[in-house]
Amino acid sequence: FMKAMEKLEATSELQSRLSSLSFSSFPGIASKQCEKVCTMTIIPYVLNYTAAQMPPLQPAHTWTSAAVKELKAKLRPEKDSVVTVYRGDIMTVNVPTVPEAKKVCWEFATDGYDIGFGIYFDWSPVTNRSITVHISESSDDEDEEEELEGPVSNGDVEKGSKSQTNSNLAEILPVYRQDSHLSVHGGSHDFPGEGTYLLKFDNSYSLWRNKTLYYRVYYSA
Repeated sequence: FMKAMEKLEATSELQSRLSSLSFSSFPGIASKQCEKVCTMTIIPYVLNYTAAQMPPLQPAHTWTSAAVKELKAKLRPEKDSVVTVYRGDIMTVNVPTVPEAKKVCWEFATDGYDIGFGIYFDWSPVTNRSITVHISESSDDEDEEEELEGPVSNGDVEKGSKSQTNSNLAEILPVYRQDSHLSVHGGSHDFPGEGTYLLKFDNSYSLWRNKTLYYRVYYSA
């Protein structure tokens, strides 16, 4: 019994010394209350740092015009400005920011039928200053559905659009079907910083129809 008491006293003394050592080594942490305060002051700092890296994006300025014939006549002689977006495909125009400009501008129209359109911004550092075009095919047949003829609602979200998995990618305009066969759709967006715009022309919802697209993308100061 005496040995047990001596062992207990020794253990208590050791714990007391360790506690004393911990407090003297870290004078700012003397209780759980302090730990909570310290945690609360550290977390906002991390969040603020992240927010500083990827600030909120301003909305795009968009407009429509009835000058469909005029735009098509203007762009028809330019080989790269008239393209076919095949059924089930998504055409992405990658537009990097450049030091000489302050915003990106776009306008487009189609022949006969609507097309999906949306804009994203990739905050990754720019390694290529050239505007490039990428074509991807829709691989999820279950998400595809036959397009409807006639007018479409701006609220008819693009069924063929896929969710974005790139953590550096931010949405400016979600992909919606636009009645670009009836009016010119255009807009602009001020550079939020260095990065690359992704302008998506989405025909993945169409099972049967290819779309003739007239478009141009340019910079403005």
